[in-house]
Amino acid sequence: MRTASYTGDRNIAVGEAEPRPAGTGEVRIAVAYTGLCGTDLHILHGNMDARVTRPLIFGHEMSGTIESVGADVTEWSVGDLVTVMPLDWDGTCPACLAGNSHICQNLNFVGIDSPGSLQQLWTVPAALLVRLPAGIDLQQAALAEPVAVAVHDVRRSELVAGDHTVVVGGGPIGVLIATVARHEGAEVVVIEPEAKRRAQIAELGFTVLDPMATDQVAWVEEWTGGAGADVVFEVSGAAAAVKGTTALAKVRGTIVVVAIHPTPREIDLQRVFWRELRLLGARVYQRTDFERAIELLEQGVIPTEALISSVVPLDGIPAAVEDLENGRALKILVDVAGTPR
Repeated sequence: MRTASYTGDRNIAVGEAEPRPAGTGEVRIAVAYTGLCGTDLHILHGNMDARVTRPLIFGHEMSGTIESVGADVTEWSVGDLVTVMPLDWDGTCPACLAGNSHICQNLNFVGIDSPGSLQQLWTVPAALLVRLPAGIDLQQAALAEPVAVAVHDVRRSELVAGDHTVVVGGGPIGVLIATVARHEGAEVVVIEPEAKRRAQIAELGFTVLDPMATDQVAWVEEWTGGAGADVVFEVSGAAAAVKGTTALAKVRGTIVVVAIHPTPREIDLQRVFWRELRLLGARVYQRTDFERAIELLEQGVIPTEALISSVVPLDGIPAAVEDLENGRALKILVDVAGTPR
C-alpha cells in the first residue's frame, strides 16, 4: 500500500509499506480521503518533534470503508462506511475517571502519537469508529472531524440564539465555527487578514472584517450597541489576535481559545479581571460532537463545496501544504485511495 509520512525537517516521504492486519478488537479501513489541517502543519513545521515518532504516517480527518475486521468485532462489517474519532484514551487517569476521557492525561491522539490515515489500509481499534450514513459522499464525510471540532467549540462556549459572536481567524475551523454558531442562531462576524479568504467567507454570507483596515474594537462596539461581543473565538493562532480578544468581549463575555499556540502568549489579564471575562480552552471533541457533525453534513448545513478547495493525490501533499501555508486554500483533501477520475 502507499503511505505519506513526516520524516523531519518539513520533509514528506511518499512510499510503500506493508499493511497491518486487523487484530482482536480492530478493523482495517480502506481509506478514501484524508483532509490536511492546521495540526498537520504544526507537525510538518517541527513544532511537535518532541512528541511524534518519526517517520510518522500522519493525518486524522478521514472517511473510508471497512476492508476487514478482526476477532471479537461484532458491531461492524466489511463494506460499512466509517470515519474515525482519533482519540484513544486509557480510561484510568484522573481526567478519564472524572468523565473527561476526550482530554485524557495520557491521550493517544491517532495521527500524531501513533500512525494516522495517510495510508491506503489503516488498522485501528473498532472503538474509534463512527458510522457514516449510507449514501453519504465520502469527500464530504472526510470533514466530519473538523466539523466535530467546531460543534464542540460552540457547545463549550454555551452561546445562545441572538448572541453577538466574533470569530478571530477565517481558516477552515474558523469558518466551521462561524457556520455552526450561525446555525444555532448567533449573529456572527469573522475577522480575517487574508484577502482571498475574506472573499470566500463573504460568499458564504458572513460579515468579514479586515483587521489591517478596520478598527475592529470600534466596529464591534457599534455592532453591539457599546456592549461588546457575547462570545469571541480565537482561532487564528496569532499572538496579536490573542492579545486583542479581551478588548472585543462584553462584561462577563466568553473567550474560547481554539487555536494551537506552540509558545506562550501575552493576554490582558487586567481586562479579564475588570470585565469578569470567562476564558475557556476548547480541545478536540466528544462522541456526541462527532454524531452531531455527521447530522449537519447530512442535512447540508456545512458548505462543503465551498470549503474543499481541491483534492490531490498522495504525491501532491507537498504542494498542497504550500497552498495551505500561504492562505491559497481552505481545505485540501488527499485522495488516499487513488480513486480513478
